[in-house]
Amino acid sequence: MKKKILFLFLIGLLLNISAQNINPNKNLKYTITFLEKDPIIDGNILGEKIWENVTQITDLKQIKPDYNSLVSEKTSIRVAQTNKVLYVAVICYDNDPNKIVISDSRRDSDLNDEDSFLFIIDTYKDQQNGFLFGTNANGMEYDAQIDNEGKGNFNANRQQGGVVGGTNINWDASWEVKTEIGEYGWSAEFAIPLRSIRFNNGENKTWGINFQRNISKRSETAYWANLPLGLDLKRLSLAGSLTGINLKSPKNLKIIPYTLIQGINDNLSSTKSKSNASIGGDIKYSLTPGLTLDLTYNTDFAQVEVDDQQVNLDRFKLFFPEKRPFFLENAGQFSVGSPGEIDLFFSRRIGIGQGGAIVPIIGGSRISGKVGQTNLGLLNMFTDEVELNNGNFIIKNNFNAVRINHDFAKSRSSIGGLIVNRNGIGDNNDYNTVFAVDGKLGLGKKAQISGFLTKSSTPNIDSKDHAFKLLGDYNWNGWNFMAGYTEVGEGFNPEVGFLVRSSFKKTEFRILRQWRPKNTVKFLEVRPHISYRGFRNFSGIQETGFLHIDNHWVWKSGFEIHTGLNFTKETVLSPFSISKLKIDPGIYDHKEFQFVLYTNPNNRVSLRNRSYVGGYFGGSRVSSSNTIALRIGDKFNTETNFNYNYLNLLNGKTNVVIIGNRIAYSFTPRMFLQSLIQYNNVTKIASVNARFGWLNSANTGLFIVFNIVKDSDIFNLYNNQSITVKYTHQFDLIK
Repeated sequence: MKKKILFLFLIGLLLNISAQNINPNKNLKYTITFLEKDPIIDGNILGEKIWENVTQITDLKQIKPDYNSLVSEKTSIRVAQTNKVLYVAVICYDNDPNKIVISDSRRDSDLNDEDSFLFIIDTYKDQQNGFLFGTNANGMEYDAQIDNEGKGNFNANRQQGGVVGGTNINWDASWEVKTEIGEYGWSAEFAIPLRSIRFNNGENKTWGINFQRNISKRSETAYWANLPLGLDLKRLSLAGSLTGINLKSPKNLKIIPYTLIQGINDNLSSTKSKSNASIGGDIKYSLTPGLTLDLTYNTDFAQVEVDDQQVNLDRFKLFFPEKRPFFLENAGQFSVGSPGEIDLFFSRRIGIGQGGAIVPIIGGSRISGKVGQTNLGLLNMFTDEVELNNGNFIIKNNFNAVRINHDFAKSRSSIGGLIVNRNGIGDNNDYNTVFAVDGKLGLGKKAQISGFLTKSSTPNIDSKDHAFKLLGDYNWNGWNFMAGYTEVGEGFNPEVGFLVRSSFKKTEFRILRQWRPKNTVKFLEVRPHISYRGFRNFSGIQETGFLHIDNHWVWKSGFEIHTGLNFTKETVLSPFSISKLKIDPGIYDHKEFQFVLYTNPNNRVSLRNRSYVGGYFGGSRVSSSNTIALRIGDKFNTETNFNYNYLNLLNGKTNVVIIGNRIAYSFTPRMFLQSLIQYNNVTKIASVNARFGWLNSANTGLFIVFNIVKDSDIFNLYNNQSITVKYTHQFDLIK
């Protein structure tokens, strides 16, 4: 009862402090210039007369290290259009061009650790969703879809990247960027075909827009539309306005076929060696400027990087993010729930069976996009029958998802619904359906209340098959308050979703203060905070309690440490095992110390560490997760990960080790060689995934993929080995 009263109090507090609709960038406007002819896209802006009559934006302001000060290096931005293309040109002046940092030239690599320029456009002016583009001084292509201002849907915990965090970097549009480095610094020209993005037709339209420049030598970030502490470029409700845009309906029809040849040598199967070839592909057609039809046949994902190895040190499910491009494109349209905790639609259920078994995808279709201010998503997929190694079968299945969500303009509010269904083909009693409604209410620019209500339908389950969540969040000027309540019924069963744990009532809150002391030479800020999450079952027993008290200490150089204390409580009702050590039923109350260290990621060598020392299920745990990153020039990058857990429990001792190494070499921004080598001492499985890519437009091109899986048997050189050669090409039939 006390926790519910606290929750209601915090929700009331949010309503009270957010009643005022404040937008410091309300009057920040820039009028686009219409060009009669297309500029030459070569990165040379100073030498091209076509840009001389285009109005400049120069007044960027820092968010770090010197908040609200003008950008330390002159920056000139111009925006223009023709009937078919949006152009953005930027000159990033630098008084010492020799210190320009280029860390990674692979498409969609992180741009925060190098000299870079990014911009975001809100083409529907709904203040929630948009498209993000960026580059570095070497002309790397970065693009992403932004959903819900980059926050993901309703998850108050730390977000993972990709679609889970509301930033879908796996969306790849067809566009062009060229850069130039000179004595003045560096410059970039972007050409974004209008048919690559979505918008409403019309004359004199207004989009939301913001720009970001990163200056590596000062660990500096600056925006055009300045933002309060704690917010970033994806906060579209605080973007400036791009006015005077004239838009006509572009036609778009693309055919993207592929051909694939694969050789497999498998010592674990009766047929040790085999080869196969296959063809398939996708069709993409713009039904309207905002609505796209995608068709796929014999869908293949051979070029996708393998999953990171994980070892379960708890009694709940492990989460593996989606990496397959077809399902990641426009994935935000179908995202309802708490990502990584309660996903009502989780696309990895399509084509991936129990234990990671590959289930052939026959094909399917998707309609996604926007009609006015209403988001629409329709998905229909078919998977084939497959025999598993244990002799069991997965029958043919049909998967459907229907998502409708209406955004209320200029309010950060929306309401929507979702239906997800799986039908076993040939078995009328093999089905699962999930129904949901969701929404969010923007409280000015500072706060938001969001939530969802859902019910599942499964044969032989007819009670307590519900789930819901209500979350309030306030974020402004370095203050963040959050409070939420989640309930998952005992019979709730989202078979085409992800549920990290079943049957619980969860209460959570967080209070964080981001504070920057004045008149400090090297120190940037501190972030003290406290957070709590507690899980109870429907008998009132607290199964998990986690109270976190922490402070982040951040220097202007990029060096950062976190010092935290965790108070944990676990109630185990049924025995389970961790790495063959039995955990008996009981109540386990513990404390642990948490330490995090980051060195400056802009350096050629950088380090990330996260460590825990304290009690664990009646014993103790020492846990350390470490990453060493090395950059040589602008082409070679490598990361070595070493995760170590030592458990001294009531029923024995064990250690768990996971080692991984990523290596990437970029010959050009569109040609790369990369590998992922992994090993863990629990399954004693070593794996190698090596990929060569030579990209054309929109991440199509030639891919050569080599995989090795090896167990501890020294008499076998390998257990499974495969090599795949895949070529895919995009044919643009309407230009």
